[in-house]
Amino acid sequence: MNLSQKLQSYREESLSKKTEEDKAAMLETAENLRKLEIEKKALKEGDKIPEFQLKNAIGETIKIYDVLSKGPVIISFYRGAWCPYCNLEIAAYQEILPEIIKRGAQLVAISPEVPDITMTLKEKHALEFEILSDTDNVVAKQFGLVFQLEDKLIALYQKMGIDLVKSQENQNNELPIPATYVVNTVGVIKLAYLNSDYTKRLEPMDAVAALD
Repeated sequence: MNLSQKLQSYREESLSKKTEEDKAAMLETAENLRKLEIEKKALKEGDKIPEFQLKNAIGETIKIYDVLSKGPVIISFYRGAWCPYCNLEIAAYQEILPEIIKRGAQLVAISPEVPDITMTLKEKHALEFEILSDTDNVVAKQFGLVFQLEDKLIALYQKMGIDLVKSQENQNNELPIPATYVVNTVGVIKLAYLNSDYTKRLEPMDAVAALD
C-alpha cells in the first residue's frame, strides 16, 4: 500500500471506534479549520523560506540555510508523535530516504514538540534524518501554518489521552497543519503541499520527484 492507502485504512478503522458524539465534534472542528483557509495564506511555491534555526533531537542547533548549502531539502511539518497519521507519514519517508539522498538532498521534519519527544519518535522508527523541535510553533507561524485549537477539540484530545501541554511544554494549544515543502539551495520553494485535513498527506515519492 502507498501512504494514501495506509492513511485511509487507518482513518476508517479509527472512525469505526469513535462514538457518534465524538465523530460529530471532529467533523465540526475540521470544517471550522477548513474555513480558515490556511492553505491560501501560507508560504507557497515560488516563495522564499525564512532563515531559522531549531534544536534537533539531541539538542544540537540546526540552521536551515546551512543544510540548504549542501543541497535541496524536503521540509515536513507534522503535528506530533501522538498523531498516528504523522507516524505513518514519517515512517514512509524513512522508507524512501535512500531516494532522497541519491538526489543529493536531505529531509528535515519539524514539530512543536520538545526534543525528548522527538528523540522517542526518532528511536521508534529508527529515523536517519533530522527531527527538529519548533518551540511555540515559531517557525511554523513564519510559514503561516498554525491554528488555535477550539475548546471542543482540546476536550476531545484530552479524552483520547493527547496532552499538548506536556508534549509542547506550553499552554498555547496550537498546532501546525501538516505541510510538505521541497526547497532548492537558495531557499525558494519548488513544491508546497498543505492540507487542513490531517488525514491527507503528500505521497513521499511526489516530493522526491520535485527534486529532479
